[in-house]
This record gives sequence, C-alpha cells and structure tokens, in this order.
Amino acid sequence: MRLKLVPTETKFDFFKRWKIWLGASALMMVVAMVSFFVQGLNFGIDFRGGTTIRVESTQAVDVAAYRGAIDTLGLGDVTITEIFDPTFGDDENVAMIRIQAQDGEESVSAQSTTQVHEALKTVAPDIRIISVESVGPKVSGELVQTAVLAVALAIAAVLVYIWLRFEWQFALGAVAALIHDVVLTIGVFSELQIKFDLAIIAALLTIVGYSLNDTVVVFDRVRENLRKYKKLSLAEVLNLSINETLSRTVMTSVTTLLALISLYVLGGDVIRGFVFAMIWGVIVGTYSSIFVASSILLYLGVKRDWSKPSNTSGNQFANVDA
Repeated sequence: MRLKLVPTETKFDFFKRWKIWLGASALMMVVAMVSFFVQGLNFGIDFRGGTTIRVESTQAVDVAAYRGAIDTLGLGDVTITEIFDPTFGDDENVAMIRIQAQDGEESVSAQSTTQVHEALKTVAPDIRIISVESVGPKVSGELVQTAVLAVALAIAAVLVYIWLRFEWQFALGAVAALIHDVVLTIGVFSELQIKFDLAIIAALLTIVGYSLNDTVVVFDRVRENLRKYKKLSLAEVLNLSINETLSRTVMTSVTTLLALISLYVLGGDVIRGFVFAMIWGVIVGTYSSIFVASSILLYLGVKRDWSKPSNTSGNQFANVDA
C-alpha cells in the first residue's frame, strides 16, 4: 500500500480567483517591505561586527553550560560553536565564541574578554583562550553589500536561464515568484526580529534554487501541454499542468519539511535560524510556483508557435537540460 498525500488525478481550479492570489501576494510583500524599512533586521555578529574568541579545554565542550556562564555578563548576542577537527587529540576540545560589538566600540574590550574567560572557568577550570579576533563595522558593511549582490546575481541568472529555456513571459513569472519568496522571507525575519546573519543569506540562495526547481517542473509541463492541447485556453492548460504535477510538488515539499522540522527541533540554536528560513522558504516557494509564477504567466499570455519541433518549442535554447 503506497502513501498518497494527493490523489493521482486532481481537477482543482487554481485560476478561478487568480487576481485574488496575486493581490494577496502583493499585500504580503508590501507588509514585509514596510516592516523592513520601519523595524529593520536584527543583524547578527556577521553584519554588526564583534569579537571571536577561541578557547580550548581538556574537558568536553558543553555549549549550554558555556552559554549559561556567559549570559550572566550581559554582553548581548553570543554565538557558541564547538570546533571539530580530526587532528585534535582527545584532550583538545575547542570552541568558538562570537560576541557582538558593544555600543560605541568596534570590538569587545580586553576587560570583557577577561570576564568571559573567568566566567568559563566556572564550567571548565583549565580552559584557556587560544586567539581573539575582531570584525569591525567596515568589514560588516562590506558583508552586507556582498550578500545583497549575491542574491541579486542569483535572481538575474535565473531570469536569463528561464528566458533562454522558455520564453520571456515564463522568465518574468519565475523571477516574480523568486522575488516574492525572498521579500517574504526577509519580511518575516524583520517582523519577528529573528537574528539575521550569513547563514540566512545561504538559506535565501537555497530557497531561490528550491523555488526555481518547482517552477521549472510546472513550466515544463505547461510547455508540453500547450503543444498537446492546442484547443484549450492558456488558463485551462495551466490548470491541467499544475494538477498533473501537484502530487510531485506536495510530496517533495512535505518530505523536505519533515527533515527541516526535525532539524529545527533537534538541531540546536546554532542552525535554528537557518532551518527556520528554509521551512518558511519551502512553504512560500511551493505557494509561489503555483499561484504567483503561473498567475503572472496567465496575465502576460504566451505565444503558441506550432511551427517549431516539440523539443524546442520555446526557442533554440529550450532543450537545455534543467
């Protein structure tokens, strides 16, 4: 007996109220942008600057105990990560402690570093500081610019790829869905004031790839059905194509969410922000591939040119493998 989250054949009408879906998406994007400009993001150490302290002890690293000891100092955002290296001996237990820059200072003061050391000694008496490195505001500002550029270039590359593989209407639909996903993800981080660091940028780029994969699967089926059912309207072809790929879309999303939810619950604080971004991204990415990308395509329309062979129905690049 096979598990089926969605029946093999479905006949949902996804475009009966497509203008409402687009309007709802536009409203959510406006709310996300207002929150971003009013509240801003709760930037982590990567973007605000701070100090990284490496410590070593013969005792096993207890991240929770380390955090509990340091939290009493009131230093703000603190990230603790255990460092694993095959060259380390059994008595070499290394941890990396990252502390946000304090108000009016580019890095954590020597006094604060000493306080951290003394606090950690209550947990591991033989602990010692290996190195102390600081990241100033200038470097953090450059990281922000680089992160924005990385996301923008990824979306631009997608625009070119879809344009070459399909037609420009498909490209605009796919890019609109990607922008929708990125804006809503940044918006939820702004609204909830969840820490935003380089790991979240990695999540955004992963979300772009995941959403694009869903959209391309739907668009491939649309292109096939446009040639197969020449008398059907574009809305009917889109509905048929989405229904035919719905089982695959839902199964992929649910299995991905099961893994991500497990990581969110059991993975600890270090990866929780990244995993939350991925969970949100999978949900909005699945939604946008059906209700945003396809609705944009329906609004723009598409030229149905039957003079071309089926494997190059878009243009000379349309048979490039995804």
